[in-house]
Amino acid sequence: MAKFNKKKLPSRHTSLGADRAPHRSFYYAMGETEKDVAKPFVGVVSTWNEAAPCNIALMRQAQSVKKGVRANGGTPREFCTITVTDGIAMGHEGMKASLISREVIADSAELTVRGHCYDALVGIAGCDKSLPALMMSMVRLNVPSVFIYGGSILPGRYKGKDVTVVDVFEAVGKHSSGQMSAAELRKLELVACPSAGACGGQFTANTMACVSEAIGLALPYSAGTPAPYEERDKYAKESGKTVMNLLAKKIKPRDIVTKKSLENAATIVAATGGSTNAGLHLPAIANEAGIKFDLMDVAKIFKKTPYLADLKPGGKYVAKDMWLAGGVPMLLKTLYDGGFIHGDCLTVTGKTMKENLKNIKFNPKQKVLRKYDNPLSPDGGVVGLKGNKIT
Repeated sequence: MAKFNKKKLPSRHTSLGADRAPHRSFYYAMGETEKDVAKPFVGVVSTWNEAAPCNIALMRQAQSVKKGVRANGGTPREFCTITVTDGIAMGHEGMKASLISREVIADSAELTVRGHCYDALVGIAGCDKSLPALMMSMVRLNVPSVFIYGGSILPGRYKGKDVTVVDVFEAVGKHSSGQMSAAELRKLELVACPSAGACGGQFTANTMACVSEAIGLALPYSAGTPAPYEERDKYAKESGKTVMNLLAKKIKPRDIVTKKSLENAATIVAATGGSTNAGLHLPAIANEAGIKFDLMDVAKIFKKTPYLADLKPGGKYVAKDMWLAGGVPMLLKTLYDGGFIHGDCLTVTGKTMKENLKNIKFNPKQKVLRKYDNPLSPDGGVVGLKGNKIT
């Protein structure tokens, strides 16, 4: 276990010296000991709330993160922030709150860490704008940080087939056109979303979860395990351990988030047929690091990246299937083999992307992911367009 010099950490401002006795007394009020207060303080932020199933399992995982922090020489400080979940917010005036929530989440995480002088940060997010928001705050704060996804929802079963909330949206259309009865619609809506977790298709949540691994801010495989599975807690605990290692090695988010790692992130979005919202979120993350990486830079990557993951809504499978097939690392490995991924990017493991992928082999027996040289299509089908210049 690494030893930390508290005198060189931000938390010295709230915990060292005779004049900080009142500050320390507040920590004792919360059950911390003198030994705990002498250790680094690690913020553990989740976007837990009861707005949607995406977020409902995050507080559970935060407890596992805290165990990992404590076991490796840190004192965790848990806090929550908001989300606006598109699945509930869409179709009415509430949708105007969605993108703004990204900035509020990023700002609130930043303010909490700055205000309380935390030395490091682990962020757990479940849906939509909360994933890029926490990654933005990590890069903005530039304290040692690890991101972890809360996990996807399990698929429902209806008439012998896997279904997701997308099937319910489509069923609304069928019902309005007389192709489905109200009774059938009711049966489908009752079974479509059977657990905690974010929407199972390759929408914004799962897209940005894949990004978290590809950009290097999350542990390998941590994006894949569905939310209800206890294996998520293993990755959460490991994330707590990892952030303490990053603190010891003084590895910060801006050491990890570079132009190359952003290109890796855009590559996995294209390869999975991911959400076009990444075209908004990746430049926002880049901006926090002062890196020029705009929408057209993302589009250039989309144009040259093969489409390899057969995922809903355009394909057949859901996030759970990709996880069982081999997960994000297996997809990154075949992209790396094809020359589409930069292998020299540093990641939260303390190793490079190339080193992380060294022992990963492609599983030819699964049907969810294709090899780089056998794509579903040469590109993901997303094109960046520019208007005519007016001079």
